[in-house]
Amino acid sequence: MTTSLPHRTGEVALTLLGPDDRPLADRAVTVAQTRHAFAFGNIGFDFVDLVGGPTPEGVDGDFGDAPGGLDLDRLGELWLNLFNTATLPFYWGGYEPRRGRPDAERLTRTARWFAERGVTVKGHPLVWHTVQPPWLLELARTEGLDEVERLQRARIRDLAGGFAGLVDTWDAINEAVIMPVFANGDNAVTRLARARGRIHMVRMAFEEARAANPAATLVLNDFDLSSAYECLIEGVLEAGVRIDAIGLQTHMHQGYRGEEYTRDVLDRFARYGLPLHLTETTLVSGHLMPPEIEDLNDYQIPEWPSTPEGEARQADDVARHYRTLFAHPAVQAVNYWGLTDQGAWLGAPAGLVRSDGTRKPSYDALEGLIKGEWWLPPTGMRTGPDGTLTVRGFHGDYTVDGAPFNIAPGRTTRTVRTSDAGPPAAGPIVIG
Repeated sequence: MTTSLPHRTGEVALTLLGPDDRPLADRAVTVAQTRHAFAFGNIGFDFVDLVGGPTPEGVDGDFGDAPGGLDLDRLGELWLNLFNTATLPFYWGGYEPRRGRPDAERLTRTARWFAERGVTVKGHPLVWHTVQPPWLLELARTEGLDEVERLQRARIRDLAGGFAGLVDTWDAINEAVIMPVFANGDNAVTRLARARGRIHMVRMAFEEARAANPAATLVLNDFDLSSAYECLIEGVLEAGVRIDAIGLQTHMHQGYRGEEYTRDVLDRFARYGLPLHLTETTLVSGHLMPPEIEDLNDYQIPEWPSTPEGEARQADDVARHYRTLFAHPAVQAVNYWGLTDQGAWLGAPAGLVRSDGTRKPSYDALEGLIKGEWWLPPTGMRTGPDGTLTVRGFHGDYTVDGAPFNIAPGRTTRTVRTSDAGPPAAGPIVIG
């Protein structure tokens, strides 16, 4: 473990008490980290069918069997080993392909599976112009945009309120910069955005979601990291819309953009004083997408294999990218977009695990950071004469002889009661 990142680490002075509430003086104890406060995330799409149940007939977005034939236990082990935040799919077209028949039960079961394992669950997205149900466009044609907006508002309230307490983080609106001018297929939400404007759409998303769940963390999310996004953010803030975090997508199918570029982007968006969430991150382990491709969706080929050379490059890129993000004080969350190659976006070999279920070097590299450099393993320590013990580590959850405590920003104090006093320390304890 390294503690060279002061904005990520803290110090806590513990007073350990035994079952009789007396200080445990001169006791050998074991301190271990159990969870990062920083949100290391990944999508949980693979788990919807495995946990929630088979996809209903006629529903688009079948997430299929476990990649490489992995069972739920093995896939869950790979996922939970690294990540503490799961993004689940609530695309309108897949969630409610038939009007009035949402896929709520399967998503609830999947979200609960993650929550029961200590994972924070995020929903994606409440408002987006892509992956829309066909019936909504037909409704726009026959009944008009007022009815589309009414249903969009109802959907936001139903999701944010109905899943409150289980899903409390949402991409409130996705890709609003391009929303009114989206030209790759007609859809009702683009029509609504063109008629009402971007700020109206953002206000609708945030205010309806916050009314339904005041405790929710609501993210403004976009792939457009140009000044156009900055202008939108400034307009939204000037309009008095409260947003909780700025979402930045970094799908890098054309290669890692480098530390300098990344730090520049982070600095530009950090100036608004809001947490930054890297909501969608990918780096490929095969050949790179040609640089002349402007819209990543335009590059879809029959096969895009992972290669040994590409995997070595991906591992290096992942480590460099995560180091840059973790080092920036404004970054609060990083969400990788896919654990495995099977079913990956655009068929790209962007996963950390191969289609056959074996770990790529990128998985190992990320594990070396999240559970290595940035992690306190079980460490032997000893209390002082007054039962106190000072622990320094990364912000997050810990245990001392099984009793929980946390390390938060700054230096704090905690009183921890253990269930067993145990014998006094008989000899020297190695401090890890």
